[in-house]
Amino acid sequence: MPYYLNWVVPLWIVAVGAAATGALLWLFGAFVSQFAPTVGAVMRTTAKEARSQPLFPIVVALGLVLVLVSAFLPYGTMGDDIKMMKDTGLMMILVLSIILAVCFASVAIADEIDGRTALTVLSKPLTRRQFIIGKFLGVLQPLVVYYIVLGALFLCVTSFKVKFEARENALPPPSVAQCQAEILNTAPALVLAFLETVVMTAVSVAAGTRLAMLPNMLVCATIYVVGHMTPLIVQSSVGKLPIVAFIGQFLSTLLPVLEHFNVQAAIASGRDATLTALEWANYIGWAALYAGLYTAILLLLSLLMFEDRDLA
Repeated sequence: MPYYLNWVVPLWIVAVGAAATGALLWLFGAFVSQFAPTVGAVMRTTAKEARSQPLFPIVVALGLVLVLVSAFLPYGTMGDDIKMMKDTGLMMILVLSIILAVCFASVAIADEIDGRTALTVLSKPLTRRQFIIGKFLGVLQPLVVYYIVLGALFLCVTSFKVKFEARENALPPPSVAQCQAEILNTAPALVLAFLETVVMTAVSVAAGTRLAMLPNMLVCATIYVVGHMTPLIVQSSVGKLPIVAFIGQFLSTLLPVLEHFNVQAAIASGRDATLTALEWANYIGWAALYAGLYTAILLLLSLLMFEDRDLA
């Protein structure tokens, strides 16, 4: 096989994965519309409004440019540029998705409450529970599209980076298997990043029932930072004063432990390449269960805070 095609051939994995994800998104929307038509109507309207916001194409275009540029940046890591590119690329995709989630949730809930649109909508045969659940699912839909587009490009760039680094470092041409391995080792990290985005979307929806966009963004930023620092806080509280240990345990119980979705350390050390498919599936399964349970708790909290919210 020609040298320049070694990174192109594995892209069928990316195409199949993107198509399968898109099909699952369509099937999920059809399922909700069939068995919960009221929630489905709110979900479709919210998703359409989110996609029509100018911020959505701007952030997607910015992400595409940054992902493409990342393949050619000199990271100066003496042979570990692929790991650095994956680390920074995943972080960039995650942060941009959380920005979109906060803005979409604020517009979908807080702005509708302030503009009295929610009062008009709820005057129809629609409960507040259906309103919140429909808004949450509607905010998630464009985020799934975002991850499909940027995730597919990021996997393609990762495959290309293997060939690019081999040429830059005068190494033997990479095989198709090497490019495929990088794609398969990177895909689980994208899934975990999306799970973290789901949790942060639920946080933003809960905050949006009471706060405007700027306070909502500050709350989400605080929870994002503390959520990633929670394991460090708990570990540092061992052997300290009882009040310090109590605060550490309290934060780990109350706030989401976002480090469960972080694989940057594994990428930096190269351990992501040593994990088997079964180990990845097991880890992602537990992470998805944690994300699902925490999201359900946050949605319940959203319903409780929105139930007695005065919309008049």
